[in-house]
Amino acid sequence: MNRRALLGTAAAAGFSGAMPSLVRAQAPGIKVGFLATLSGPAATLGNQLRDGWLLSVKHLDGKLGGVPVETLVIDDELKPDVALTKVRAALERDKVDAVVGVVFSNILQAVFRPVTESQTFLITANAGPSTYAGRGCNPYFFTTAYQNDQPHATMGQVAQDEGYKRIFILVPNYQAGKDAVAGFKSRFKGEVVDEIYVPLNQLDFSTEVAKIAAAKPDAIFTFMPGGLGVNLVRAYRQAGLASIPFLSTFTVDEATLPAQQDAALGFYTAATWAPDFANDQSKRFVKDFEAAYGYVPGNYAAQAYDAALLVDSAVKKTGGRMSDKAAVRAALEKADFTSLRGNFRLGVNHYPVQDFYLCKVVKRPDGKYATETVRKVLTNDTDPHAAECRMR
Repeated sequence: MNRRALLGTAAAAGFSGAMPSLVRAQAPGIKVGFLATLSGPAATLGNQLRDGWLLSVKHLDGKLGGVPVETLVIDDELKPDVALTKVRAALERDKVDAVVGVVFSNILQAVFRPVTESQTFLITANAGPSTYAGRGCNPYFFTTAYQNDQPHATMGQVAQDEGYKRIFILVPNYQAGKDAVAGFKSRFKGEVVDEIYVPLNQLDFSTEVAKIAAAKPDAIFTFMPGGLGVNLVRAYRQAGLASIPFLSTFTVDEATLPAQQDAALGFYTAATWAPDFANDQSKRFVKDFEAAYGYVPGNYAAQAYDAALLVDSAVKKTGGRMSDKAAVRAALEKADFTSLRGNFRLGVNHYPVQDFYLCKVVKRPDGKYATETVRKVLTNDTDPHAAECRMR
């Protein structure tokens, strides 16, 4: 089978639920370990990441920088120890040239040292904790997503702009949740009436919804990815709280909307991209993604699509010499590609400098649910930790 056919097979298998452990390519070529959460309630997020990457490689004719690419798809199962074991195997046994993907920050933290200490490039398409944006920045670490604080700071700015005085905060109790609160508070200057942290595997939000009703805030701010967001949105709507503005990040998006449906209509999120972006490249991406996988792509898919373009640009500049680490790093830092987002470049800490938008959940004429842009909130935003990065 040729490479194009293999990628098509992988994409179809991913959509149907079967998970290929290895997508083979011709040799010699580039070998990439693609790490994502592909089982359990959070699998919708990982599926978006994986499918965005595969579509980008397909658009590049099965190559990166003109060199055939072999993608090893790795399910971290949302378990740091499992991720660590599988990534070590990819590094030591499979000799991957890069590790790409990563949905959750706790998974990134588990694999960060073994990947970067082996001088293998680690490129995340979603997780972007503050840990590696400042003093912990690393020459082998890049992200095409954002620093975790930034989308939440965007929503903090929205709350400030709207004149809300009293906000109820609800987030999961892990690093990204803590970053979410820090990011929101960096721009919101009003009163936080309550600040609740829940386990990352919590599914029942009846207690928290009751507390929100009793507090009667001007609005709530929440970050609840995957299955957390599905259950919170349903509980919030069922409790009759929709009159309290629902400001969120990664809670109502294209990964969760197929399950939330009408319960999420009118709720807000902050994002760097939405499916209604008008540039030609974004339009092609959305059209081809929906045709290939049957669902609407979100930020996760767009960021993974851009991750492949970033690697493609570096391989092209280095002539496929992945062993020349200094040259690959310099090429990655240039980020010489056209992002689906339009405005995009990498800062000194290898985190993007980009625009952030307020988006709202809508139901499209075709009956599918999606987010659409309301307005731009931040322009050319640099994460707050970049100044602490001493990498040169």
